[in-house]
Amino acid sequence: LAVKDPTAVERANLLNMAKLSIKGLIESALSFGRTLDSDYPPLQQFFVVMEHCLKHGLKVRKSFLSYNKTIWGPLELVEKLYPEAEEIAASVRDLPGLKTPLGRARAWLRLALMQKKMADYLRCLIIQRDLLSEFYEYHALMMEEEGAVIVGLLVGLNVIDANLCVKGEDLDSQVGVIDFSMYLKSEEDIGSKERNVQIAAILDQKNYVEELNRQLNSTVSSLHARVDSLEKSNTKLIEELAIAKNNIIKLQEENHQLRSENTLILMKAQHHLEATKVDVEAELQTYKHSRQGLDDMYNEARRQLREESQLRQDMENELVVQVSMKHEIELAMKLLEKDIHEKQDTLIGLRQQLDEVKAINMEMYQKLQVSEDAMKEKNEIIGRLEDKTNQINATMKQLEQRLQQAEKAQMEAEAEDEKLKQEYVHKSEGLQKELSQKEKQLLQLETDLKIEKEWRQTLEDDLQKEKETVSHLRTETQEIVNLKKEFLKLQEKNKQLKRICQDQEAALEELASKLSESKLKIEDIKEANKALQGQVWLKDKEATHCKLCDKEFSLSKRKHHCRNCGEIFCNACSDNELPLPSSPKPVRVCDSCHAILIQRCSSNVP
Repeated sequence: LAVKDPTAVERANLLNMAKLSIKGLIESALSFGRTLDSDYPPLQQFFVVMEHCLKHGLKVRKSFLSYNKTIWGPLELVEKLYPEAEEIAASVRDLPGLKTPLGRARAWLRLALMQKKMADYLRCLIIQRDLLSEFYEYHALMMEEEGAVIVGLLVGLNVIDANLCVKGEDLDSQVGVIDFSMYLKSEEDIGSKERNVQIAAILDQKNYVEELNRQLNSTVSSLHARVDSLEKSNTKLIEELAIAKNNIIKLQEENHQLRSENTLILMKAQHHLEATKVDVEAELQTYKHSRQGLDDMYNEARRQLREESQLRQDMENELVVQVSMKHEIELAMKLLEKDIHEKQDTLIGLRQQLDEVKAINMEMYQKLQVSEDAMKEKNEIIGRLEDKTNQINATMKQLEQRLQQAEKAQMEAEAEDEKLKQEYVHKSEGLQKELSQKEKQLLQLETDLKIEKEWRQTLEDDLQKEKETVSHLRTETQEIVNLKKEFLKLQEKNKQLKRICQDQEAALEELASKLSESKLKIEDIKEANKALQGQVWLKDKEATHCKLCDKEFSLSKRKHHCRNCGEIFCNACSDNELPLPSSPKPVRVCDSCHAILIQRCSSNVP
């Protein structure tokens, strides 16, 4: 059984319901004989069926709150396509009781029926299918032929007069359910319908058998035509076979002639091949000797490369050690600078650091000597390598000359082979075999030459690598020279720092000696102060004689008073003078406590 499309079944069912409802409405209205009200049951069922037809295949539109699926959208397009529908749309929008789009669509259908223009409005919609595709799916009833049929049926409703009150009705909350009891028929109608279905099935079978008959007749006629064409082609093939046999006999005769000629050509070719074989063997022997010499040279170069790589590895290790020592020296120098600036007072720490720097310098000097010796050895090795590279270049030139000679011999052999091919290719198959063998030998020679070229290329690559290693070693030697210069600079800086340290040590020693002297003087002054504690200065009237010489004070012998110990001396006894930077003249000092004496007036002098 063929599976039917469910959408097509739905469209067919809706079309049948629309036919039944429209037919029933027209018949009941004509029998009723007056204008119809909104409470008339067939009219209500008509609106329900129309609502279902318009809802079929309607696209779901998204809104802010929910999904919207109403028929008001396509019906609202009618006023843009049909100007007379603007009045209906405006009156539907102005109705106060309608809140939902479905209620507005129901009111619009009722007003269109009262105007008797429902068929015209829907016909405008069906024509503009590109606009309807925004609201309906491609399989909807309004997009297919069933929609046009329903529009044609709606034309018959123009005979009905309807007087519907839309304002007071609750169109928003109506439930659209189709009442099938109005369209049910009696048992006799059902029996006649079943008989009609059986008759239709028999007629369909009869039509199917007739169609099968026609197809079989056409296949039989095509087979007859193919048999005729095959018979004609068979006769042609028989004629061609006879012609081919005659050609075979002629070709056999020609083959015998060619074989006789082939024997003569073979004899000549064998003599020529023997001569060429002797030449090829001599060339092969020379090639083998040259290849053995190249292998020996390659092995020597490879051994030298290994030695050079080992030396390079040793040099890299020494460089790493020297770089690490350089970093250590830089760190030590930084520490020395910090210690000089921060710890000038701690001479013991500076001396220890100087000893460490001296030891490091000695080690660096020894390592420098070792690195210089290694550099000399490497320079000698580089000279040897350059001599060897020159020797290899000379051997390569000799090999190139030999290769050119071999290529010339090969070109001559190829020219001779081409001449032989042009003379004897079309004459015999045996000669072709021998020529193919010769070509194989030539291919072998070409492969040998290619191998020799590859050896030459590898040797050139090895030479290039050796040159690169030599250049790399030169750069490393340059870096070692630069490191030596940096080391000399660091030595000079070290000497300068040593001089600064020696100057600072000398200055510190001088300061220490002066400080020790000043400390001794301070201790003497403190002892004198302790001895003189409890003594009282004499009055001028009581001090009439010098304490040292016991002579009376006068104009020539003035009084000098010690402010520390309180003793009074004459100017003859106090001869100790001390120069001061603040006074232009020297100052007299006490003999007992070394304090500054103050000149006082005698009692005899006003």
